[in-house]
Amino acid sequence: MTTHDTAPPDDEAAGIPPDADPMAARDDDAATDDPPEAEQHIARLEKKFAREQELVPYQVELLKLQEHLELHGKKMIVLFEGRDAAGKGGAIRWVTRYMNVKHYRVVALGKPTEEQRSQWYLQKYVTQFPRGGEMVLFDRSWYNRAMVEPVFGFCTSREHADFLRGVVGFEKDLVRQGTILVKLYFSVTKKEQMRRFERRRDDPLRQWKLSEVDLQAQELWDEFTEKKYEMLNRTHTAATPWTIIRSNDKHEARVNAMRVILGAVD
Repeated sequence: MTTHDTAPPDDEAAGIPPDADPMAARDDDAATDDPPEAEQHIARLEKKFAREQELVPYQVELLKLQEHLELHGKKMIVLFEGRDAAGKGGAIRWVTRYMNVKHYRVVALGKPTEEQRSQWYLQKYVTQFPRGGEMVLFDRSWYNRAMVEPVFGFCTSREHADFLRGVVGFEKDLVRQGTILVKLYFSVTKKEQMRRFERRRDDPLRQWKLSEVDLQAQELWDEFTEKKYEMLNRTHTAATPWTIIRSNDKHEARVNAMRVILGAVD
């Protein structure tokens, strides 16, 4: 006759008491494995929260900066430049997250219209310049003509050369007339750019960010590099300097961008 009053021989051999709860034994076994997915998710959220908290002191100072600009009627322009997927848009979102929406604007101009094509190249940007007490953040700027346009053939060699000759004087005039100009270049490695492109491709919530132009960025990496160095060398001056933001680590890039913006005002 078979009885079920005692645990099977295998359990006894393993040292499990006959009256032990089999589910408890399973829980003990699970405790020795890697943390379950839920715990890993919690750990990621805790890390994200800690990083967000690290940004708060800078965001508080950015609010004070806004108050300073408004009080003194100052105008401020911040340019966010860099390759595709370098982290420009995310940095802008964190810089402006708690700002007073009445005193800043984010400008991201699209493809020029036929009317704009017939105008002075910088005209469409000048119309977006800040009034007194306002900050304008350009998600890509007139420097499209220094990198994107010549690489993709959207402008002629003459137009590219004319831009590089004239933009330094244009920016010096801006600063001379009282505008605070901050130029940030977000620098990402080719490997990290590819990783971000793949994430955009595989994530339904991010696929809208991936364009045909983006997909060509890896193939044209060297061409972009050549134009980048030409741009930085030709347009970096004491009055209107570039600041390179290393952006493989998005969090560090955001912190550094905030520091540069805050440091631009006495």
